[in-house]
Amino acid sequence: MSLASIDIALRGASIAMLLVLAASLLRDFRDRVAGRLAVAFALGSAAHAATLGFGAQSPVSGWHAALIALSTGDVVVFWLFCRALFDDAFVLRLWHALVWGTVVAFSFVNCLVIAPGGHAHAAVVGINLLTLGFIGLALAQTVSSWSADLVEGRRRLRVFIVVIAALYGGLHDALQIFTFGTDAADIANTVNAALLAGIVAWISIAMMQVTAGDLFAEPEMASVASVPVASINPDTIAADQKLIDALMRLMADERVYRHDDLTIGTLATRLKIPEYRLRRLINQKLGYRNFNSFLNNHRIEEAKAALADPDQAEVPVITIAMDAGFQSLGPFNRAFKAMTGVTPSEYRKLKASAA
Repeated sequence: MSLASIDIALRGASIAMLLVLAASLLRDFRDRVAGRLAVAFALGSAAHAATLGFGAQSPVSGWHAALIALSTGDVVVFWLFCRALFDDAFVLRLWHALVWGTVVAFSFVNCLVIAPGGHAHAAVVGINLLTLGFIGLALAQTVSSWSADLVEGRRRLRVFIVVIAALYGGLHDALQIFTFGTDAADIANTVNAALLAGIVAWISIAMMQVTAGDLFAEPEMASVASVPVASINPDTIAADQKLIDALMRLMADERVYRHDDLTIGTLATRLKIPEYRLRRLINQKLGYRNFNSFLNNHRIEEAKAALADPDQAEVPVITIAMDAGFQSLGPFNRAFKAMTGVTPSEYRKLKASAA
């Protein structure tokens, strides 16, 4: 069998698996932002599998250029998908669609105007550097938010998905740049198609096995893992409760949430337990999916008490916010409104009028 035949077979297998995955995700998770982005990412990846090719220099048709453009835009979807995975409160904005549309339009023009105009190599380098930039943004999101995630299953699965996809994207773009116009293109195409098919199969199996609570959070709802009561050792229950009581004392009495450098690692050290155990306790016993949400809940409760206190009626909102542990007014306002439904100033007025 020729390399070209193997390449086509591998591409076809990848496309078939991605379409099945997209259909499954659409059926089960279409009401979640991360679920919808996962569907879009799978479809865009199918477009990528259909159009991937190294060393191609001939002009492309309009429909082929459109398919390539959608494939290129998939890197923006990948970035947004990573953001949604790491932030249960993530909301799609109009500017996200504008970024996606800009990248798709640039890729389309690149295929039909820039490359045929005698700048083929510059076009390939430019579009691949652009995609590497969005892959970098996705990796930055992974690194910056991973430690605050409290859902162990989601932590493992999403890091796997993000790292594998990012590594493939980086390798693909590097091959695209360095094999352009060389005799190694046919071999690179087959190797790339085989790698893509393997990754897609691996991801498809993993995502078919994950539950909605592990990966795609219900909007504004916490996920508490359920464990059969009969399987829990009474001594374990007592030990967990003792740790929770100690944790709550640190929150209520020492107000450790006020420290801006507080991490789950330092808090675990204070309690003299492994970090993974504290993560599990906060998630499974207290119902939080994210460590920052856990801290912000305590910070906002303190702020609510201060805003409702007539003796602090003249204290600026920003002072109350920073005393509670927030570093600036913007994040405080957003977190406060997300929890209470009103702004801090509105909350203060409501409490003053009710007094």
